[in-house]
Amino acid sequence: MSKSLSPFTKQQLIPQEETLEISKRKGELFIGIPKETAYQEKRVCLTPDAVYALVSNGHRVLLESGAGEGARFSDKDYSEAGAEISKDTAKVFACPMILKVEPPTMEQIKLLNPQAILISALQIKTQTKKYFEALASKRITALAFEFIRDGDGAYPAVRSLSEIAGTASVLIASELLSDNRDGNGLMFGNISGVPPLEVVILGAGTVGEFAARSSMGLGANIKVFDNSITKLRRIQSHLGRPFFTSTLQPKNLTKALKRCDVVIGAVRGTNRAPIVVSDSMVQNMKKGAIIIDVSIDMGGCFETSEVTSHKQPTFIKHNVVHYCVPNIPARYSRTSSVSISNIFTPYLLKIAEDGGIENSLRFDRGLKNGLYFYHGILTSKPVGEWFDLKYSDINLLIF
Repeated sequence: MSKSLSPFTKQQLIPQEETLEISKRKGELFIGIPKETAYQEKRVCLTPDAVYALVSNGHRVLLESGAGEGARFSDKDYSEAGAEISKDTAKVFACPMILKVEPPTMEQIKLLNPQAILISALQIKTQTKKYFEALASKRITALAFEFIRDGDGAYPAVRSLSEIAGTASVLIASELLSDNRDGNGLMFGNISGVPPLEVVILGAGTVGEFAARSSMGLGANIKVFDNSITKLRRIQSHLGRPFFTSTLQPKNLTKALKRCDVVIGAVRGTNRAPIVVSDSMVQNMKKGAIIIDVSIDMGGCFETSEVTSHKQPTFIKHNVVHYCVPNIPARYSRTSSVSISNIFTPYLLKIAEDGGIENSLRFDRGLKNGLYFYHGILTSKPVGEWFDLKYSDINLLIF
């Protein structure tokens, strides 16, 4: 009688192998880090400390010789951290996973193995249709680190590089104002009995916030302009003290620009940065005043802005010094590299822990947001619409 009451057979009561853990077995990553070849790009994706963390977890890292030199990391630093060093560029690009700061060139895409995983910046504004067609033909899975979101919905890579750009804009302005650079001989700093510098900041996002923090720390008077009251409220709250804020009203802005010694443009747009400061406004500025246009990578927010490079960073127009270098963080290559590396490393360890990128994408919505190619299928709506390419919803491809 008791036999018939048991809901299980004898076979079912024997301990069974759990298949769930097998599908989520920890994966071993083999990461290739090629040397950056883009003009004036000195950053590297992983620092020796990050490589050590990955190698200690059972992963392999193959680094192209000299990849860290621009950020002052030697091959010896990397080999001591456990990386393999190679002078063969093709060998590095043949790794199953490639990490880059800049997107690969068409020649570099040819070196990639089919089904490889590429993690780099996308820089959609500088790309061509051929670039995406080349990735598709190789059935590449590609992630753009500037589109990866964290748990709060923020973009950690963009925020980190914006923090650097904001602080750097003030350091650069300070340098340009000194006599050594044909400046007005003014010093950032609240010197007793000397009126403080006047700094105007356009945009109250991350760049604006860190530019404001650095300016105030050096003792300058600041005025922050933005059309978002929420952003202006947030920047005051983050900096913890009251200062001049205003919406972008031409009358207030023109008045502030006439008096200021430095103006930092950090206004972003969806496609192109809006032009906030007209040519006539620049003409009315002080002789020798400094313009730092951080928005130049999106077209610039000053009508007088023209793209410059780290080699020749400034030009003078209407007696005003313009600094319009698109990749300001590359000037501080070591700090930028550490910052990028801090974002990459936890994601790489997580991908391995999850048993591969497929599982990570399945469970991590923020990582999925950075995906724009999945096994050669375009999954990014913005890229599809921008280049008139067919795209698929990633949620239909990954279950």
